[in-house]
Amino acid sequence: MGRVPETRRQAVVKLLWIAIWMLYLGAPVDDLVHGGHGTAVVVLASLGLTGFVIAYLSLVFLRTNTEEEKRWVYWVLCALAGLAAVTSATLGKPWLVLFVYVSVACGAVLPPTRSRWLIPAATGALALIGSFVDTQRDLFPALLIPCLLGGFAMVGIRQLVQTMRELREAREAVAQLAATEERLRLARDLHDLLGHSLSLITLKSELAGRMLPDRPVDAAQQVADIEKVSRQALVDVREAVSGYRRPTLATELAGARTALAAAGIAADLPVELPPTAAAQDDGTSPALAPDTEGALAWALREAITNVIRHSGATRCVITLTERSDDGAGTVVLTVTDDGRGPAGGPGNGLSGLEERLLLAGGSLTTGPAAPTGFTLSASVPRRTPVVTVPPLA
Repeated sequence: MGRVPETRRQAVVKLLWIAIWMLYLGAPVDDLVHGGHGTAVVVLASLGLTGFVIAYLSLVFLRTNTEEEKRWVYWVLCALAGLAAVTSATLGKPWLVLFVYVSVACGAVLPPTRSRWLIPAATGALALIGSFVDTQRDLFPALLIPCLLGGFAMVGIRQLVQTMRELREAREAVAQLAATEERLRLARDLHDLLGHSLSLITLKSELAGRMLPDRPVDAAQQVADIEKVSRQALVDVREAVSGYRRPTLATELAGARTALAAAGIAADLPVELPPTAAAQDDGTSPALAPDTEGALAWALREAITNVIRHSGATRCVITLTERSDDGAGTVVLTVTDDGRGPAGGPGNGLSGLEERLLLAGGSLTTGPAAPTGFTLSASVPRRTPVVTVPPLA
């Protein structure tokens, strides 16, 4: 419904549903057979009735699935109305039923702004001609209500078809948006995962190359570390694609310590971490929610990757602090280096990180450090905020 037939079977089914209502043409057909008309009249009336049925079926079959107006549609409707008027006026009351089909065709193929006037007009023509040809007044009053309601029923069906089409298009648009959002999420995950791991692999590969051939034992250790990092990166990618990976602060701090040491950057890391949902809480402060810890872990990974890649720093300071001035409790991660400072605008990594923090109810702040270097500060609430919808009044 609301869709153009795509196969022969669908076209046949639709045509049968339209043609089944042709059973109400039994009265004109019976009048042709038993009405006592002359041969010429029967032949002409039969041709007119055949043309009426073909035009009606073609019009309703072709135009119920489209909103585009065509001028020929109005010409066909005028022809149907003319045939109904001529046959009813000349052959008698059995032919008044043709006006019902004219009304239904107007409701099926015309927009509501036009059909709401033409349907009463067809009903009025039925009443006018019927008042002359039906002297007993026993047939045309019974056709007035079907003519009027049948036309407006088709207007409702046409509106239903349009609504179904719009809903189908909206559903397809939502599916495309969901797919796009999933691709963006996957792109952020892969950037965060592979950017950090590949940077560490590149750094250790350079170290191994400088150690050969004078220090083969140390070079072998670097190669072993490269293998370990590569295997872990492969596991992370598989988990990220499956949607199950959630980094932790403890893991990322351990990785940051190793990566900074390999890059020759002195690291100042926090000794204690806030309690997490996975760890045993001591009851002094609420545990970090999983989403909150995951957002901070991603922020730490992105910050350390940028320090190693772009800063040229000799020292990196990582701090984790808690604020309770807002009443809800906020955890702030700050990563500061003494390198070259910011260069250019934010890249894809920082943009993706800001999106992650916003989803967790947090924020990202970046800027130059004093006297030199770069500072990244990520703040998130202890508990991921829950959006509630107020009840309807």
